[in-house]
Amino acid sequence: MKYLVTGTAGFIGFHVAKKLVERGEEVVGLDIVNDYYDIDLKFSRLAHMGIGSDSREFNQVVQSSTFPSYRFVRMDLAIKEPLLELFKEEKFDVVIHLAAQAGVRYSLSNPEVYIESNIVAFMNILEACRFHPVKHLVYASSSSVYGSNEKMPFSTSDNVDHPISLYAASKKSNELMAHTYSHLFGIPTTGLRFFTVYGPWGRPDMALFLFTEAIIKGEPIQVFNYGEMKRDFTYVDDIVEGVLKVADRPARPNPDFDAQNPDPGSGKVPFKIYNIGNSSPVLLMDYIKAVEKGLGKKAKMNLLPLQPGDVPASHANVEDLVRDVNYKPNTAIETGVKAFTDWYLDYYKVKIDE
Repeated sequence: MKYLVTGTAGFIGFHVAKKLVERGEEVVGLDIVNDYYDIDLKFSRLAHMGIGSDSREFNQVVQSSTFPSYRFVRMDLAIKEPLLELFKEEKFDVVIHLAAQAGVRYSLSNPEVYIESNIVAFMNILEACRFHPVKHLVYASSSSVYGSNEKMPFSTSDNVDHPISLYAASKKSNELMAHTYSHLFGIPTTGLRFFTVYGPWGRPDMALFLFTEAIIKGEPIQVFNYGEMKRDFTYVDDIVEGVLKVADRPARPNPDFDAQNPDPGSGKVPFKIYNIGNSSPVLLMDYIKAVEKGLGKKAKMNLLPLQPGDVPASHANVEDLVRDVNYKPNTAIETGVKAFTDWYLDYYKVKIDE
């Protein structure tokens, strides 16, 4: 099987590509490597996969020096022609599309980036799968699509028509676009709503990274909603396992689909949506305690109100994931956070003050 994994200089894409290569698959990784956050971290992820400095050139497929079955190409997915050419040359079996402009708060000040990276780029991926058919397109959605929903746990059968950030709206748009292409062209598509992913090699704009950095420096951390937040924190290895199990099972039409009472998470066509979350929400204050324990150092805190675009709680219903692929994320917060803090201290060569 030959896989295209987009976003492989990013957090989740890096881990997914690594796992696929380790299990013996042929993988082409793709990423634009933009400067939304530290590009040195992105190039370090690529270097970990055996991709050298020649990866900085655009539209050049680079062979890994470490993994014979892994190659990388730096490409802007918002530009259609090079992507279509790549699909024509490589003849992918499965596409795992994880490239996107991430971040809820960033979408408040940079909305145009989300249209280009999350809408235009996704359309180009769909078009490539249309003209160069694949067995399965798996793509990253987000728990953010649940928006102002308050019924917990969040289920893929719930209506998600009330996003509260452009980021969430762009992810909801991806799901609608995927259904359209499944309907019109028979492309099996599966969207994965990730719930607050964390772990080693994580993004510097996410809470765990920011908390760790500030605590080490002795600076106060920003604790929104005065700490009264609950999140379904999900360890990256659990996310990867879920992604691969789903990728191995192409979406199928739902034989029980009722057009009089339509299920938003499935269809009469090969289209499916899954939540991937730990399904055990954790208080933000308990998450901070796990970081303190991992670092052996107490946090100073600035308690702040809820930020625009944020939701006070998230909780994943993963019953259909368990039913269809027999998988449920289960890594404990203490275990996952400790893995991250250990990685952070090693990667940045930090010693904690006694």
